[in-house]
Amino acid sequence: MFDRASLLKQVEDNKDWDVIVIGGGATGLGVALDSASRGYKTLLLEQSDFAKGTSSRSTKLIHGGVRYLAQGNIDLVKEALYERGLLLKNASHLVNNQSFIIPTYNWWDTFLYTVGLKIYDVLAGKLSFGKSVRISKKDTASRLSTIKTEHLKGGVVYHDGQFDDARLAVNMAQTAIEQGATVLNHFKVSQLHKDVNGKINGLSAVDNETHKSYVFNANVVINATGVFTDEILQMDNVDAKNTVRPSQGIHLVLDRSFMPGNDAIMIPKTADGRVLFLVPWHNRVVVGTTDTVLDSHSLEPKPLESEIDFILETANSYLKKSVSRADVLSVFAGLRPLAAPKDASEKTKEISRSHKVIVSKSELITITGGKWTTYRRMAQDTINKAIALKKLPYKKCQTKNLSIHGADGSADDTDHLYIYGTDQKAIEELIKTAPELGEKLHPRLEFLKAEVVWAVKNEMARTVEDVLARRVRILFLDANAAKEVAPEVAELIATFLNKDDAWKQSQIAELTQLANQYILS
Repeated sequence: MFDRASLLKQVEDNKDWDVIVIGGGATGLGVALDSASRGYKTLLLEQSDFAKGTSSRSTKLIHGGVRYLAQGNIDLVKEALYERGLLLKNASHLVNNQSFIIPTYNWWDTFLYTVGLKIYDVLAGKLSFGKSVRISKKDTASRLSTIKTEHLKGGVVYHDGQFDDARLAVNMAQTAIEQGATVLNHFKVSQLHKDVNGKINGLSAVDNETHKSYVFNANVVINATGVFTDEILQMDNVDAKNTVRPSQGIHLVLDRSFMPGNDAIMIPKTADGRVLFLVPWHNRVVVGTTDTVLDSHSLEPKPLESEIDFILETANSYLKKSVSRADVLSVFAGLRPLAAPKDASEKTKEISRSHKVIVSKSELITITGGKWTTYRRMAQDTINKAIALKKLPYKKCQTKNLSIHGADGSADDTDHLYIYGTDQKAIEELIKTAPELGEKLHPRLEFLKAEVVWAVKNEMARTVEDVLARRVRILFLDANAAKEVAPEVAELIATFLNKDDAWKQSQIAELTQLANQYILS
């Protein structure tokens, strides 16, 4: 069902589609899932791998956005808190209820954050993750054992969601396929087609593996390509103005000893006016993020030295245990596709994170903005727009109560395989039939060989990077270890995909080169 051969057969046999979605990140996958679950014949094409870009590089939060509350953007926060509640229910194996502590160093801040977070609680309503409370200096210091206590007055605890972004993307791709969609990674759109009236009625695309070209017809084409939005808009109209301005955010990953408790830390005021998070994730700590406006974008953005220094300095002004470059296990950068500022004075942190559905003269539908938490609502609005344009017959949205593949009601993280949800049993069965797959990939890491085989057989992974970056997350958790396990992973994939030695060598070389960008020299 999830193997490339049967998905390719579906595109060989079908040239006509109701909906074609370009882009396999959170937004595109959400749109494909919404479309397929309503019963429309749906095709999704992703030029690289699912969540390769922005969608695998988040702060790992499913949240209402305390920061947007401070900006007075009540509607955005309310929408996100509602969607956060649905995600906890629909992707229960991946979304955890995470407690956050804001350490406060003066009484006024303590008062301000206590009041602000009470409003956050009220906005969450019935879908609340837990009430916010003020805690004493003693409690704050005991729960955050590595925090600096000089001038500490206390803390405010609140709750939000924590998740694994790329894993959710993979599970959404699987859910879309289960709902009848055809979903292909490593498949690049090369051209848009129009009818005599200049309306888009299909596209050409190339399978990056076989280099075979395809032509597809569609009632509606949806551009959900994030920071690549303008490239598709300019494919539609060479004179299209840029609508997206990429803003880079980076994260550093540290060993758990820098924050051994169960709580995350939220630092509400940094030197550049952003918030900084320290979040437990896969038994490590993710620290971020930054906000640097860039003029260009790429599939593999690089962190700037100034961003790395900013995060290290900010973390060190709060933590007793000093963090140096040598402590960083991995650094990753992501690009937010923000609406292009109207003028130079507009700061990116002030640009609205709300999403927009844009319809071009050719009736190409583009969805931009938003964030992981609101992907479902964005998808609903996008397909509703296609219906309003009479491009699709009316059918009601089905995703509010639709479980994501793997959801099993628990995110018990005592065993790292919990993120597979209902698939965990199948992985354990795989190990029973081939006990050597129960061996660890690397002595320093918890991940097993069976997970590589599972990723290739059931999660559409095609390359060593697909596995190590977005299925098993080793590249993001420990980049040096990713380099060390690359040959083993290449060998396992090659066995299942019938690849030769030349393929293995080029895969190892590509992964090594990539991993070097995730390592701080």
